[in-house]
Amino acid sequence: MALVKIIRTLPVADQAAPALALALGNFDGVHRGHQAMLRRVAEAASDLDLVPAVMTFEPMAREYFAPTAMPIRLLPLRSRLERIAEAGIDRIHLMRFDARLAVMDAETFVSDWLERRLNVRWLLIGPGARFGKDREGSLDFLRARSNAFTLEAMAMVEIDGERVSSTAVRQALAASDFACAERLLGRPYAIAGRVSHGDARGRTIGFPTMNVPLTFKPPLSGVFAVRVHGLGAVREGVANLGVRPSVKAAGARPMQRLVLETHVFDFNEDVYGRPIEVVFVEKLRDEMRFADMAALAKQIRDDARRAREVFSPALCAAS
Repeated sequence: MALVKIIRTLPVADQAAPALALALGNFDGVHRGHQAMLRRVAEAASDLDLVPAVMTFEPMAREYFAPTAMPIRLLPLRSRLERIAEAGIDRIHLMRFDARLAVMDAETFVSDWLERRLNVRWLLIGPGARFGKDREGSLDFLRARSNAFTLEAMAMVEIDGERVSSTAVRQALAASDFACAERLLGRPYAIAGRVSHGDARGRTIGFPTMNVPLTFKPPLSGVFAVRVHGLGAVREGVANLGVRPSVKAAGARPMQRLVLETHVFDFNEDVYGRPIEVVFVEKLRDEMRFADMAALAKQIRDDARRAREVFSPALCAAS
């Protein structure tokens, strides 16, 4: 992660604090619209001799208000913070969205949090941003009140006539349109994490996997041709993303913990604990359950063959 200060508590009111240029938002995915916001904050901070900063929330507001429905995210928290830091932001105010914040009115949020505690002198918000109890805070609200900071609203960012938004990225990924997702994100869609121990079932049938447990619900699932970073050279493979329904067993229930299992071609080193990044290239099929381990092994062999064809079209042409 780029050098950045992550702050989880607010300074004491009226305590001397560095003057900030601040962007406010969720930044899920840190797509090209978010990247434009972050560049603008860094630019304003440089022009005005301020500290470039971001305020974001964990959990996100929609997660707090619907705790039983696991929302779809584009990135886990760590990856989100890393992407923000890479944009030249010096401070990330990572605030817990809790009961206190849920009932805080917009005026208190602005006057107490932004002005008195954080010493915000320049504020950037995205198009359609809302904040405060009952979503009463808005661009018009900020424009109408007298405050101690300069306000700027970020213009909508479009790519090929399409508005860039986290929703648009989720929709592209749900449709397995990775080219569209890459245009909106400004990079290929990937999931990063540390390799953990699994049940070693893949190894018993000749397909050892690198398992990355997921702490968030991604906008896609199934079996994919992938590229893997973090193993030295970029390597190719096949990955299952989901709950691993695998093999039917009498009285058994399919595992519900989300996990990313990746079989890397021609690679069999011990990499437990190593951080990797899995880039999604093409969807091969949906998840499915199998009658026995032999059927599972046969399907994995077919998945691996098809994934190799994705990376070597000549193999497909010759078959």
